[in-house]
Formats: sequence, structure tokens, C-alpha cells
Amino acid sequence: MIIFVVSTQHIMQNLFRYSSGLVSETNLRFTRYLFNQINWNDRLIGITGARGIGKTTLLLQKIKHSYGASQEALYVSLDNFYFLTRSLFDLAEEFSIHGGKCIFIDEVHRYPTWSTEIKNIYDTFPNLSIVFSGSSALQIFKAEGDLSRRASMYKLNSMSLREYTELSKKEIFQSYSITELLDNHIDIAQEIKKRVKPIPLFKEYLNGGAYPFYVGSSATFHQRLLSTVNVIIENDLMAIEHFSYSTLVHIRRLLAFITDSVPFKPNISELSRKTGISRDILLKLIDLLEKSELLISLRQDSSPTGYLTKPEKIYLNNTSLLFSLSLNQNPETGTLRETFFANQLKQNHRINIAEKGDFLIDNKYTFEIGGKNKTSRQILDVNDAYVVQDDIEIGFRKIIPLWLFGFLY
Repeated sequence: MIIFVVSTQHIMQNLFRYSSGLVSETNLRFTRYLFNQINWNDRLIGITGARGIGKTTLLLQKIKHSYGASQEALYVSLDNFYFLTRSLFDLAEEFSIHGGKCIFIDEVHRYPTWSTEIKNIYDTFPNLSIVFSGSSALQIFKAEGDLSRRASMYKLNSMSLREYTELSKKEIFQSYSITELLDNHIDIAQEIKKRVKPIPLFKEYLNGGAYPFYVGSSATFHQRLLSTVNVIIENDLMAIEHFSYSTLVHIRRLLAFITDSVPFKPNISELSRKTGISRDILLKLIDLLEKSELLISLRQDSSPTGYLTKPEKIYLNNTSLLFSLSLNQNPETGTLRETFFANQLKQNHRINIAEKGDFLIDNKYTFEIGGKNKTSRQILDVNDAYVVQDDIEIGFRKIIPLWLFGFLY
């Protein structure tokens, strides 16, 4: 009988080879907005976000930008076969012995004891920095090991219209705060309009621009996005909750029902009857689909928090999902407008259903969304209220182009 013994050094060489190969193929020309917002000097950094929006690329870009070909940084994904027989802690110990400075850990939810081991690595190796990423469906702040007191947490949202414009046009565009946009929207829109045609770009973005892999692969984009949704349901949610196959069928049925009804004002009793899911389980599944970045659930500002509180409205998370999941692949225009606005605003702002108008932002600003003939009739007596019109390039007074809200991050 022949026994093969693989040395620890040889294993590390293979991991470094795999990491350096990925880093060398990574392009730094375009980086997501979060790249420059993260305080990379923190010793423990966590990045969450939906599948397919660029978390892995963000990790690899940071390695290339700050470490180059140096072996002081290592990228590993926790779905690697290596971790079937070895622990993450053992890897970190060996990496530290070999002079490692920062370990970048991807797909943490694929490793059952990830939070405990990351905590132990953080406490045991004070000279080692850790950056980890995982699905937004993870309940990271409730994780075993209490990483929330140690980790600086960041969330990567789907791409903004500004980012899509940068990626497709290979030009840099500035982002604006909500107050800058409301106060100076005419000047801002005119400045952008000098460089690009915003309306055609906006229409392109609605179809697929929420995900970086749309650029250069538009022909296969929607099939890839459907595959991504399947992975979220079958792998990510299963890894968190250990659902039965019948529950996964219920999740698909629920998502399909919501997709054909958005913007959806849920009648939980009726939805429970149509999907065959009990009320409490139904609300829990809606909450998980929102954590997975597949849905946006909105409530009025006065509503209690917690997943057992019925949402007032449910949207798909972004317009790309609308095109991919809708049976006719021709979503209703009003739904596209509201979905785009909700997605772009939720990144940096609190968003609720308004008593008058469509959306209440930061418990201060009210917005009414519509086409180029939309008036302010419904919000005439509301303070800090604005009309957001589609299909216009430049606004007027408190009328603002819809596309311009894609330049908030």
C-alpha cells in the first residue's frame, strides 16, 4: 500500500499559487464604490452583500492594490476542498508562521464554525489582519463568537447607475449626497449631460446594470442571474437554516408570486393560502429573502420592527431581477421606476412608505414617482416634498429626473 503524505509547506504553496493566479488576473480599472469607503487599517473587516455584485473581486483588487505579488496577503474561499480536512485556524497559524500579514476569506457561510474560528484567529495572532465576506443572508451580528464587537462591518449594495456609467463608458463620475442632489439637481444633471446621454444609459441600466457581470455579457446575463438566484435559494439559505426540500419549493413559489405582483401589498392570509405556507413561516421567508438581497420590504415609519410585522409593500431588490424573474420579461413601467428608486436610496438612507406620496426618506423627504407628466397634486401640502419624473433629462424647481438618483453612491 502506498501512502501519500503532503507537507504543510506544499499545501501553502498551492494556496499561494491559487491566490496569486486570481490576483494577477484581476483588473483595477474599475472598483466598486465601497473600495474607498472601507477603513482597511482595521484588523477585522467584514463585507456582506448579494451574490454576483462584486465581493470577491473587491477582495482581490485590494490584494493587488496593496500587496501586489507579495505573499504577505492570501485569498482563500471557504468552499475550497482544503477545508474538508483542515481548519481555518490551522491555515491562519501556518500563514502567520510564513510571514503572512493579511488573510482574505471569502464565502464564510460555507464553513460551519467560521465565526468562532475567525474570533480565535483575531485573538491569537495580533499581527494578522482579517477581511472576510459572505452573503447578506448571514445573521452576522448574531453569529457564534460575537464578532460584532470586533469586526468593522460593511455592506456592498448592487451597482448604482453612476457605477454602471463608469464601467460601461470608462469614465469617472462623481457621486452626490441627497442634500447636494436636492439643492443643485439642475446643475448636476447639466454637468452629467455634457458627458453622456443619461436616458439611454438609464434604460440599459434598468435591464441588467445592477450587477457588474452585465457589461460584456448582456446576451447571457439573465440566464446567469437566474442561476445566481438558484444558488442563493438552494445553497446559501440552506446553509443558514437547513431547510427541507419542500420548504425550498415554497420559497420558489413565494418568490414567483411576489415577482408577478410587485409592487406587492401583501395580504398575508391570502398569500399563506395561495402558497401553502403558514403565516409565521411566510413572514420569516420574506425576511430571509430580503436578507439575501432578493427583496425590499417597506413599512410606514410608525410600524414596529421585526420580521413578524407585515410589510406594507414588497419590491424585488433591483430592476435587473424584475427583467430576469418576470414571466413576460417586460415589467410594468411604474414598477421599474419605484424599484429603481427604492434600490438606489436604501444604500445610505432610511426608506419608508409615505402617508402621502410614494416614499419617505430619512423621515424627512417625501417623493412622488412617475412619468414626465406626473404632477405634485398628491403632495401639495407636504413639507420637503419632491416630484421625481422619468424620461426627462433636466428638472425644474422641485421636479427632479429619476435617473439622477442613480448618482447617490
